[in-house]
Amino acid sequence: MHTYPTQAVILAGGQGSRLRPYTDDRPKPMVEIPGTGTPIIGHQLSWLAAEGVTDAVVSCGHLADVLQEWLASAALPLRVITVVETEPLGRGGGLKHAAARLPDPSQPWYATNGDIWTRFSLREMAAFHAERDATATLALARPRIPWGAVETDAFGHITDFIESPPSPYLINAGVYVFAPAFTSLLPDRGDHERTTFPGLARERHLAGYPLPHGAYWRAIDTAKDLTEAAKELGAARPQGA
Repeated sequence: MHTYPTQAVILAGGQGSRLRPYTDDRPKPMVEIPGTGTPIIGHQLSWLAAEGVTDAVVSCGHLADVLQEWLASAALPLRVITVVETEPLGRGGGLKHAAARLPDPSQPWYATNGDIWTRFSLREMAAFHAERDATATLALARPRIPWGAVETDAFGHITDFIESPPSPYLINAGVYVFAPAFTSLLPDRGDHERTTFPGLARERHLAGYPLPHGAYWRAIDTAKDLTEAAKELGAARPQGA
């Protein structure tokens, strides 16, 4: 029987320069999806709580006081503490800095980037991680290409146009399951995706969990992503809701 993680880290320190002017006065995870009245991080915390997480560590940086003020005043579904980087540590260093505040370092933990808008079963991902005895497991998404694609035959005739098809490549979806041993492998400074992950991949200790078919996933990087997310949410709501 699997023991599912009950603790998580949210990396919420990014500046979100491509989301300006929304991020002029708030960090990226505090940007609201139009029509929901709740910032991205609020939806993430609700999702984590629904998946059995009881404790979250939020790593803050850019405009940390805005995020801390919201967390202090919101009715949260789980226990939350914040850590602030006083100097840039890089993604790997920031993750290690936050993981040091997890309540139980002997247990596995989830992590997510603070700009990810998604819903899928974290428990199923944790079971996948445990079955492979992985040190780290990445959720993998297949986002849609933002352009129309063209299909041709062997002779060069165009045979079809496909609007925004799924990418042929899987990408890192920014959601993770980590074994307790992972924390010590993180750099004090720098990017774990350039150091820790490649080493684990060579040792076959890094797993990739494809998001289930139909699972919603979007990285909120630009104003267009906000608009698209609001449209998708509207389309998903039942009539009259």
